[in-house]
Amino acid sequence: MAKAEKDQEMEKEKIKLEGMDPEKLKEEMLSKYPTKVARKRAKGIVVNRVEGENVPQIQSNVRTVPGLIGQRGCCYAGCKGVVLGPTRDIVNITHGPIGCGFYSWLTRRNQTDASTTPDGHNFMPYCFSTDMQDEEIIFGGEKKLKQAIQEAYDIFHPKAIAVFATCPVGLIGDDIHSVCREMKKKLGINVFGFSCEGYKGVSQSAGHHIANNEIFKHVIGTNDEVDEGEYKVNLLGEYNIGGDAFEIERLFDKCGLHLVSTFSGNSSYDKFAKAHTADLNMIMCHRSINYVAEMMETKYGIPWIKVNFIGAEATAKSLRKIARYFDDPKLMERVEAVIAEEMPVVEQARDEIRPRTEGKRAMMFVGGSRAHHYQELFNELGMTTLSAGYEFAHRDDYEGRKVLPEIKVDADSRNIEELKVEPDEKRFRPRKTPEQLAKLTAENLLADYEGMMPQMKDGSMVIDDITQYEADWLIETFQPDIFCAGIKEKYAVQKHGIPMKQLHSYDYGGPYAGFTGAINFYKEIDRMVHSRIWRYIKAPWQTNPELAATYAWD
Repeated sequence: MAKAEKDQEMEKEKIKLEGMDPEKLKEEMLSKYPTKVARKRAKGIVVNRVEGENVPQIQSNVRTVPGLIGQRGCCYAGCKGVVLGPTRDIVNITHGPIGCGFYSWLTRRNQTDASTTPDGHNFMPYCFSTDMQDEEIIFGGEKKLKQAIQEAYDIFHPKAIAVFATCPVGLIGDDIHSVCREMKKKLGINVFGFSCEGYKGVSQSAGHHIANNEIFKHVIGTNDEVDEGEYKVNLLGEYNIGGDAFEIERLFDKCGLHLVSTFSGNSSYDKFAKAHTADLNMIMCHRSINYVAEMMETKYGIPWIKVNFIGAEATAKSLRKIARYFDDPKLMERVEAVIAEEMPVVEQARDEIRPRTEGKRAMMFVGGSRAHHYQELFNELGMTTLSAGYEFAHRDDYEGRKVLPEIKVDADSRNIEELKVEPDEKRFRPRKTPEQLAKLTAENLLADYEGMMPQMKDGSMVIDDITQYEADWLIETFQPDIFCAGIKEKYAVQKHGIPMKQLHSYDYGGPYAGFTGAINFYKEIDRMVHSRIWRYIKAPWQTNPELAATYAWD
């Protein structure tokens, strides 16, 4: 059969599969599991049927079934790797064996610009670990932790030192917090700890929560210095992968917004310390950072809004949302001028590429809000998202915050401290009048997130904590044009002959945020889905199993 005929047959097969009942496809995928496992997994796999306000309920934030290979990371990875890792001038010491300590090194492509701080400190390229040995596991490692903190201080003279507990530390009972208090008093700098043992919680989401709590307790509010500039804002849940934060900061500068702090891309200790002086918190990754936004609102009176700077249209919408919050005609005018200046170049690139990507199909299973946000960029390219899901989401990330009152606190969530926060007697300052807050709330502007599922295509498959078997089954069944996930899944996906876009660290690409980032993403996806290399992934006997041969002596 000629190549053109093979391609036509493949396209016909895709159309046939897309016309099938998605519920039957779900049953077929689950049929390989033992009955008990299938019953549990069925609750985390939902065919999206959104009718008005009614969104299907999905089971999430529950333990992975033992034996299934999932995408998740541990509590320690969420605390150290995601939230604190992108901060350039805090020495982050992992208290544990060097196996865990490897993750103290920068394993994501977080970027920073140390030239913006007077001391030029940038500890992100370093790996700090107590390197616990058998002796410390048996007799305790607190002495070695004190030595590590002292050594880090003597060599680097940082403004702050953070200590992260790993699984063995929790099991043997080392009190990292008492050590931190002792060394804080001795050294005269802020030394604080995170009880983020890997086994806490069901995924890295627990680590995000713990990181939020400790940053809120030990850092935010320790510097009351107020920056000059109008429209003071914090950007929460943006980690500057591939330079995303740089692009967002460029847009803020053009619009006249003053960025007090970012949690945690391109961030510094001093910016964290005075984050409470901002007038608005903006949340990008809802799951990883919503806790600190809510606590800052209660203690300091700072409202928060949900934003998304992934996608050109989403970026324009978010900038207008910010301007609407401040309700200043001057800012609204500047925002519209920036959008008018930036969009023509984006539209030119999109119009050039879209005819080549129209109708292509994507799947994405990425942590945080990325599996939601990146659907914006694929929509702009005319591509369809067949299936999507998160690694560590809760129900509100899927269904929207309106389901929060229905979510029951389970035993795993009770392992994480819930801080009792009250308004600060001296520094609580309402940023809006009650009438203004009521109006903005009625417009669904404040403290609102509708979740991923209401914006997804009807009949698409939403899968929480996808397993390797399920990913393989989806690829073999639907043959998507591109699959987006993390580094653990990258090479398994590519062996199917499908291009795989790594959306945790962007491979070697980026930035993908803002208007410039959208253009970068358009070009990258165009290149990937049209690369000829993927058709050569399969061995000759896989594409043509009929082999012909003769005996050597014939």
